[in-house]
Amino acid sequence: MVQLILTILIYLIMVIPVGIYVYHIAAGKHTFADPVFNRVDGFIYKISGIRPQRGMSWKKYAAALLGTNGVMILLGYIILRIQSLPIFNPNAIGNMEESLSFNTIISFMTNTNLQHYSGESGLSYLSQMLVITFMMFVSAASGYAACVAFIRGLAGKNKDNVGNFFVDLVRITTRVLIPFSIIGGLLLVWQGVPQNLSGNIVVDTLEGAKQVIATGPAAALEIIKHLGTNGGGFIGANSTTPIENPTIITNLIELYSMMLLPGASVITFGKMVRDRKRAEKKNIVATGATSPLKQSPIRRSLTVFMYGREGRTIFAAMGIIFLIGLGVCYWAELQGNPVLADSGLSQSMGSMEGKEVRFGIAQSAMFTTTTTSFTTGTVNNMHDTLTPLGGMIPLLHMMLNVVFGGKGVGLMNMIMYAILAVFICGLMIGRTPEYLGKKIEGREMKLTALCIIIHPFLILAFSALAIGLVNVLPDNNGLTNPGFHGLSQVLYEFSSSAANNGSGFEGLADNTMFWNITTGLAMFFGRYLSIVIQLAIAGSLMKKNFVNDSVGTLHTDTFSFAIILVFVVYIFAALTFFPVLALGPIAEHLTLWS
Repeated sequence: MVQLILTILIYLIMVIPVGIYVYHIAAGKHTFADPVFNRVDGFIYKISGIRPQRGMSWKKYAAALLGTNGVMILLGYIILRIQSLPIFNPNAIGNMEESLSFNTIISFMTNTNLQHYSGESGLSYLSQMLVITFMMFVSAASGYAACVAFIRGLAGKNKDNVGNFFVDLVRITTRVLIPFSIIGGLLLVWQGVPQNLSGNIVVDTLEGAKQVIATGPAAALEIIKHLGTNGGGFIGANSTTPIENPTIITNLIELYSMMLLPGASVITFGKMVRDRKRAEKKNIVATGATSPLKQSPIRRSLTVFMYGREGRTIFAAMGIIFLIGLGVCYWAELQGNPVLADSGLSQSMGSMEGKEVRFGIAQSAMFTTTTTSFTTGTVNNMHDTLTPLGGMIPLLHMMLNVVFGGKGVGLMNMIMYAILAVFICGLMIGRTPEYLGKKIEGREMKLTALCIIIHPFLILAFSALAIGLVNVLPDNNGLTNPGFHGLSQVLYEFSSSAANNGSGFEGLADNTMFWNITTGLAMFFGRYLSIVIQLAIAGSLMKKNFVNDSVGTLHTDTFSFAIILVFVVYIFAALTFFPVLALGPIAEHLTLWS
């Protein structure tokens, strides 16, 4: 317990300066590194023909994002299909099969990194670097760029300009992802993670057998897979292996790497909304006009300074859900496995099946909850071997997809629930709902409802299809567990895909045509439909005029609204997912402990 408390406290300290720095990048404000990065970015703009001052409407921004990602999907697919060429391929890896190539390239471009292959045997070093690692940078930057544009729309400084996608993509990559990756990568190399272009090493074991030890450019991939909330492993066993995650220090580096930028996006949101309100007040003072943003007296506090008033509320709501999930997962794993206890195996340490002894229950539960809350997908233990309730938490958090989430995406999804929350509260008092000083009307609510519905629809529809065809298609019988756990495997696979997470119950035999195509479609639609709809909502709100606060205005910058938001998220989850959770992990738990 002390480990978990210290880990969380250190994170809360680290995320604030990172959040402030990322806010300056997103808002185009001055930073200490501008003398260097202005030249780097200027060179990229020049050779790419980018005009930094040219803004985009939400439609042009979405089109630029989709078009850029589409071109990279095509190029990446071609490389995977010809990776057998003797270019950075010392282990003579063959070409990747068509459906697996489709699944892999969709997976990494959508920031999912679901792997239906083992990295050390399925990819050449060329593919690891030019496709996988490169996509980890671009997909992460694309998601954060969409979030920044979304925040600009909510802040409403301009009626038809959410920024320039290419400028956002470049600035986020050069000023955040690359510098942080260099620092983190060097720390991983210091701790023993390999970074080379040598072939695999074959050694003689003490038993006299031969063992192949994978090596290669692992550290570079490791850091961006966590920093970019990508997931996916250089090696099939991911961060459970000493090659990817050799020490408790590397475990913490990887843990904090995946937590920092999603938390920073909430701070960015809070501060950019605060900037808009400050600008409005300055304009009022200069012109002597009446404020359309009449606010209650400002109360100075440290949390408001660090997160912004609106950012503080969102961060608190996300944090509450995260802590509840972490507590349940940790408690469930501490209880051990009654079946193993009945067999005479000691469960005094808790359920250690599938976990690394060097990490134990606490760090395994922390990593499990974090990787599925921040939609990273990397694992330092095997989720398929978690206790039923311990495994339900990562499954539930992927179903919610709002507990910080990937860079920016979790924030955007939580804002959808915030809009839904103010709408429900507005219905209770017979008042038109407002959020951030804008009226929420029919168009916004229809788009919000559509955005919220897409995620569970993809999970439940594809899961129903998989269960229905389990004994029909010859290549679909990938379930390795019958009954309740088999259903959990299917739910986890599609929840991970739709939430762009990438982790899996790896007992599922998923490298077949059916699983490759269906999960590929779930990843694609789960990523891009939501982003386009959210940008459309931002585009609609930014054109509206601000309205006056009144006695009946619901203030969304309070702790009470954070509690309302938590209840709305959980109620939605209960209504949507409780039936399948009851048939999966809950039923398995009751059976196991009966």
